[in-house]
Amino acid sequence: MSDPTATALPPPEPLRIGLVSISDRASSGVYEDKGLPALQDWMARALHNPVTWVTRLIPDEQDGISATLRELVDVERCDLVLTTGGTGPSPRDVTPEATLAVADKVMPGFGEQMRQISLRFVPTAILSRQVAVIRGRALILNLPGQPKSIAETLEGLPGAQPPCPGIFAAVPYCIDLIGGPYIETRESVVSAFRPKTARRPQRT
Repeated sequence: MSDPTATALPPPEPLRIGLVSISDRASSGVYEDKGLPALQDWMARALHNPVTWVTRLIPDEQDGISATLRELVDVERCDLVLTTGGTGPSPRDVTPEATLAVADKVMPGFGEQMRQISLRFVPTAILSRQVAVIRGRALILNLPGQPKSIAETLEGLPGAQPPCPGIFAAVPYCIDLIGGPYIETRESVVSAFRPKTARRPQRT
């Protein structure tokens, strides 16, 4: 039975999220893109916030990737931008370079943690070059290309020994610090970490 004296929480703040899948073949229709559906599915399950999605499917062209990231932050006013694909060592993998080209600040801890998670599965994780940057009041994260790896890097490996935290646990507080909306996560998917002084009442 609900407590009639309890104060109702205000609705979650709206959030604008840019999703960018970077692939020559998917963008030209050679095969179906799986990155955008995987990103949107995970984020929809993880967040209480109402989300406006801004999606792009583009080829592995450095200038085009940078232009897309600038558009999503400067024009579309996205609070968070997630990219998938193009972070390996092959000549066409230029997502990190394109991302760094639009950065105001580099956030190296995100890439370091993504590689730590992937190294639990394959030694070739050291070949990944994901980066994270801040542009204006938005956080831009490069994620892996495979749906399974996307979920693992975002939510971590809570059942592993020792447990391995995912990168999304730190995203809401990062967005707080750069002046963005208060992101509320579903504890069943991922638990956002904030200092006690930065926490609001938990939504069930």
